[in-house]
Amino acid sequence: MSELDDKVWAIVSERGIEGSSLSYSDAMRLRRMLEADRINGLCLVTDEAAEREAHQITLRTALSPKS
Repeated sequence: MSELDDKVWAIVSERGIEGSSLSYSDAMRLRRMLEADRINGLCLVTDEAAEREAHQITLRTALSPKS
């Protein structure tokens, strides 16, 4: 089995995690759908990387000064 067939891929955008636990081909299909909907900042990464980024976004939001 190829690593690309493993369900370890995620799509992230500027909004956050759009989908996770996907095979590579399913992730690419989702990316194309999101592009058609004009969602910006799309990246295909591993689930592990997506979770790290989601955690960083949460930290930045929590630590940002309130206006």
